[in-house]
Amino acid sequence: MKKKELDAAKFPTRKSKKWKSSEIQLFLMAMLGIVFVAVFAYAPMFGIVLAFKDADGYLSITKAIADAPWCGFDNFRNFLTDPDFKKVMVNTIGLNLLQLLINFPAPIIFAIMLSEIRSKKFRKFIQTITYFPYFLSWVVFGGIILVLLDTTGVINTVLKTLHLTKDSINFGEAKYFWGTIIITSIIKGLGWGAIIYIAAIAGIDPQLYEAARMDGANRWHRIMHITLPSIAPTIILFFILSLSGILNNGFDHIWTFQNQINLDASEVLDTFIYKNGIIQQQYSYTTAVGVFKSVIAIILLVVGNKICKKVTGNGVI
Repeated sequence: MKKKELDAAKFPTRKSKKWKSSEIQLFLMAMLGIVFVAVFAYAPMFGIVLAFKDADGYLSITKAIADAPWCGFDNFRNFLTDPDFKKVMVNTIGLNLLQLLINFPAPIIFAIMLSEIRSKKFRKFIQTITYFPYFLSWVVFGGIILVLLDTTGVINTVLKTLHLTKDSINFGEAKYFWGTIIITSIIKGLGWGAIIYIAAIAGIDPQLYEAARMDGANRWHRIMHITLPSIAPTIILFFILSLSGILNNGFDHIWTFQNQINLDASEVLDTFIYKNGIIQQQYSYTTAVGVFKSVIAIILLVVGNKICKKVTGNGVI
């Protein structure tokens, strides 16, 4: 018996060979993601040293990393004392807090509403309509919105026809910028953002709902006492991730709607970095701004995770 066991251990069976081949296939599939992360996430980390160097006058970033003189925390000091620092931070944090308060719960509410629709055909129709905008780039989607919001566009025409306004509204002004960003963000990301919550709701045991109905619970009670507690871990996960990205506005979204008139309301860290880093070639300065964003994100991730763990018992790390 021992001899047979030794032979079996020495010579793998067909099952073990198949398992190994499947492992190789999975590994090869994962390699694409690993290479992508290594090239575009880890490799650029070597450039972090630029935040502590004076790279002015260097046309090559690689030469700046190797040869530029060290300057300590001067780049961070320059950013914190920049005349535009207050405006940029207020716009960045203000917009993201609004999105956290309005845009974050929107997909959750939408997913719950969809799960309550009885007609499968109507549900699929609504899902298709709400998913479609996500697959358009912000350049295309934003271009369509800008045409609609033009002073001679459809929105102004409808408002004047309904006598809601006498004159055309210039939605490109600073006072309308935040509202435009919030509304367009909801329209474009509502359907896609709801997918994960729809999947989480689909995984809830139907017997829980049946038992609640038998006990006389109405739809509102079932949502509050079954649906929301069941998807709470998913909600907390995405809330913490959203909180850690509070300094990221999405460059393409902001840049599409930014103009010279609304700069006071639209200048955020992402556009600030682009203008100073890419256009003005202040690589060291904007690298310092990027490091500042990363440090704040890590702090918010850790703090948000600890708070969520204390309040709900669930967290990311």
